[in-house]
Amino acid sequence: MNPLYPIYTEEAECQDCYKCVRACPAKAIHIKEGKASVMEERCVLCGECVKVCPVGAKRVRNDMERVKRLIAQKKPVFVSLAPSFVSEFREAKPGQLIHALKRLGFAGVSETALGAQEVSAHVAGKLKQTRGEMVISSACPTVVQYIKKYKPELSPHITDLYSPVLAHCKLLRQTFGDIAIVFIGPCISKKYESDQYRELLNIALTFTTLRAWFEAENIDLASEKTESRDNFVPQAAAEGALYPIDGGMIAGIKANCSVNDAAFMSFSGLHHIKQVLKDLPGMKPETNICLELLACEGGCVNGPGVNRKLSTAVKRYDLIHYAAYPEEEIPRKPLLEIENIYQVNSVEEPAYSAEEIRKALAMVGKHKPEHELNCSGCGYDSCREFAMAMLGGKAEREMCVSYMRGLANKKANALLRSMPSGVVIVNDDLKIVECNLNFSRILGRETAMVYDANPGMAGALLEKVLPFAGYFKTVLETGKDMVNKNIKYNRTILNVSIFSIERHQIVGAVIQDVTAPAIQKEQIIKHTRDVIDRNLKTVQKVAYLLGENASETEVILDSVIKSFSVERVEGDI
Repeated sequence: MNPLYPIYTEEAECQDCYKCVRACPAKAIHIKEGKASVMEERCVLCGECVKVCPVGAKRVRNDMERVKRLIAQKKPVFVSLAPSFVSEFREAKPGQLIHALKRLGFAGVSETALGAQEVSAHVAGKLKQTRGEMVISSACPTVVQYIKKYKPELSPHITDLYSPVLAHCKLLRQTFGDIAIVFIGPCISKKYESDQYRELLNIALTFTTLRAWFEAENIDLASEKTESRDNFVPQAAAEGALYPIDGGMIAGIKANCSVNDAAFMSFSGLHHIKQVLKDLPGMKPETNICLELLACEGGCVNGPGVNRKLSTAVKRYDLIHYAAYPEEEIPRKPLLEIENIYQVNSVEEPAYSAEEIRKALAMVGKHKPEHELNCSGCGYDSCREFAMAMLGGKAEREMCVSYMRGLANKKANALLRSMPSGVVIVNDDLKIVECNLNFSRILGRETAMVYDANPGMAGALLEKVLPFAGYFKTVLETGKDMVNKNIKYNRTILNVSIFSIERHQIVGAVIQDVTAPAIQKEQIIKHTRDVIDRNLKTVQKVAYLLGENASETEVILDSVIKSFSVERVEGDI
């Protein structure tokens, strides 16, 4: 675990469910001893693992204390507030949220959407100057990371511009001088940007963390009073507020502008984007293509750092209702230099031979193509992909559901065979599901012959081989176990315990012939131990009262058992 990385695993909480493996679009999860950890070199910080973890073992780095220390340094600290605050803090008006943030110690609050408007202005200018170009927006840092790592051939098509938050930081520093800036929003990958561009963005917090901070300070947004100076600085944003919804960036570029020769496309959800990017390398469009790609399905309003679990339609409505187009022409003219160069750091996927993959598949009992179920229970889309993950040390064979089920069956069958008692499992139709050889032997020669012909006797009617099958029916109907009942059977006495495995559906039974010599000795030894235990408790109470030790008595009584269980048994053999 690296607590400095934006996402980490609390290993003590991880329940080896592999849900994060299934959800991760980059398969950046490493399984070791059943625990799932994030592989930093493969991770794109989409936060899917955080959203789906059923026990909360996937954690987001909490930077609240860092922000408090930053505020304590007395340098003015400004907030870059993501536009999706509108759908996250629906209980408060913008002025109330600004006032509450100032109570936490921030000097001012500004909308990240101002940076988004600057990005739109630059993209619009680029599209006017080119023809037949494919342009991929750099607005979403997770998408940028995914392309750089897994589709490096498309990296030249990413706009060489800062993301909206970094553009906004440059605008704030140009406006207010020597300040510190904290981004607050729904995005985890902004933490990566703050780590990489410390000269622009100091720290990034999620909405989830901000809510926890408000609660700790007993701040109720809905009841916050506002003042005339509780406004966004240096001014309120307009069309840039649409960026958190898919199509929002395009709306800020296309309205009333002359870039009609560009094909604007918007896609959200990294799993969907993977398919979108699949056939783009080598494509030579006749006209411009502008791709707006957002890693979170439905846009940033559904980011991993939000608390509000509203429908995407409601969140989208909130943003559209809040955003306002200015009277001036859209797109705007660029005001800042926000050019940026993205270095490619592609993930090298190791190549494995067909023989290596075959051997890995054999390790999980898949010797033929028909054995490859591709059930995705392990988290991978196919058995071969899982085999390659095992070869790369990312996965363990225990992740394969069919392998573990087969292993469990083998262990159960081995245990049944090795038990000295008779064991039988019966369904609600009183048909045998499984039994061991000793069960058939206890019931006599004819039943043992049936077992030899059909090991396990699966499907056989219990009533045909066992005259007291009615006890099984009673346990099935009542759900109450029957323990240590002695039943006369032929010339023997059987000690029978019947118990529910699945109430009213499956029952099991352990049967012993207590008249057999070995069982007799076992029963005598058991009763002797019971007598010794009861007497020993009495002796210990007396010894406690007399201030004496009962250990000598225990040794003497225990020797009775040993002499019986060793000498008598040896004499009988």
